[in-house]
Amino acid sequence: MDALLRLLMGPWTTYILWVLRQRGPLRFGALKREVGGISARMLTERLRMLEQAQVIFREHHPSIPPEVTYGLNARGQELGSVLDALDSLARRWAAEDGRTH
Repeated sequence: MDALLRLLMGPWTTYILWVLRQRGPLRFGALKREVGGISARMLTERLRMLEQAQVIFREHHPSIPPEVTYGLNARGQELGSVLDALDSLARRWAAEDGRTH
């Protein structure tokens, strides 16, 4: 449990996973736009860490410019119900607090 929580609690990590869960595989630039406020450096660091933990996949197509796509692999898909539950809880709390999201 400790290792999984440490993985998920890293800065931006859960949000990156949630975006990939909601939107499916995305190229780096699109993922950066979806995760508003994150720097390219931080996104790269988080993606490398998630890839090393075998939670996401990285698909590289050599072209000009290079195409790199990220998405959830089997382990990442296993987190789907957890991410969905967190999303549901966040929406409920926001509604209770009078916010839209």
